[in-house]
Amino acid sequence: MISYLFQFLNLLLTVLTVAILIRALLTWVPNMDPSNPLVRLLNQITDPLLQPARRLIPPMGGMDLSPIVVIVVLQLLQRLLMRLA
Repeated sequence: MISYLFQFLNLLLTVLTVAILIRALLTWVPNMDPSNPLVRLLNQITDPLLQPARRLIPPMGGMDLSPIVVIVVLQLLQRLLMRLA
């Protein structure tokens, strides 16, 4: 039972990491419609993680570094989870 919980949490952390990466890459696409269903879904998934990081780390030189910080934290959590499993 606990093994399934660890697998689920590992999958969740992986999905969140990929969602943040896709969201960051989509910012490079010109004329991306913010009302696009994919963009709205990614915003709904990633905003709860990115907003606190944005409050702590302001943009530097016009670049938002919060996705990098959140991905590093997610990766650290994933490694900790794997050690516990």
